[in-house]
Amino acid sequence: MSAILITGAATGIGNTTARRLAADGHTVHAGMRDPARDDAEHARELLDHARREGGDVRVVELDVTAQGSADAAVASILGDTGELDVVIHNAGHLYVGYVEAFTAEDITHLFDVNAVGAHRVNRAALPHLRERGRGTLLYVSSTIGVTTPPFLGPYVASKVAFDALAVTTAYETNPFGVETSIVMPGAITKGTRHFSNATRAGDTRVAEAYAALDPLVARNEEATASLVVPGVDPGPVGVAEEISRILALPFGEKPFRSVVDFTDSGVDEVNEVARRVRERFVTRMGFGELLRPSRTRPTTSRKEARP
Repeated sequence: MSAILITGAATGIGNTTARRLAADGHTVHAGMRDPARDDAEHARELLDHARREGGDVRVVELDVTAQGSADAAVASILGDTGELDVVIHNAGHLYVGYVEAFTAEDITHLFDVNAVGAHRVNRAALPHLRERGRGTLLYVSSTIGVTTPPFLGPYVASKVAFDALAVTTAYETNPFGVETSIVMPGAITKGTRHFSNATRAGDTRVAEAYAALDPLVARNEEATASLVVPGVDPGPVGVAEEISRILALPFGEKPFRSVVDFTDSGVDEVNEVARRVRERFVTRMGFGELLRPSRTRPTTSRKEARP
């Protein structure tokens, strides 16, 4: 069994995944931004559930927008259990509205949470994983970077950046035996607070210029829900089950990408084409060995500096 850190575990996919992985027998460190105050109820409910069900869940304070918090969280986990095997990057926030009506500062903050936050946690965790020569980075990305729906512009852009960082980081962690899996949920219209907690565009003057489109924005959530295949539960449980399945696979057999989509969007087809193009391009560059996790640690070869 593994020691696992999940970011953004207060609600939604992160919370559901924490419960599932604890039931699988893993030691789960559930990262929450403010477990002592704002997330206190979520922390208590998660811990109570673990006690009832017999799972090993430990809540850890983790604000992905602060490097010091990420460093402290990882240090706390290593001090507590001595091990960290898996990092699940799940923390994120949703913006809904007209792109122009979000200030540059608004969009910078969203990128800070949704993309740079994962990088901060990696900077805290990777020294340990590289030293051990094994581990898994699992990113909860989104199909939204392919489907690109309207009125979610800053969010779409931030998730694309998050996904690209996952791909490019994998080139550099694969040689050290650290695997990467990118799970891409489609629209999750139940069991999360994405839309209810979403940030709206703050520049009301600009937003008013787009008032003719307000009825379309108002039915965004309904329109998304209408795409769900009948008879399917579009909640976070399916994502948690897929993460559980992936983590149970042996080294080298974890999928680099996996889509959990309840809307039949065709993202799998796009992914397959993109995979072939990317792998062919990287191989032509002479870097094909960076595409798969290695069982052999790289050796350092440096020429001595001349006096």
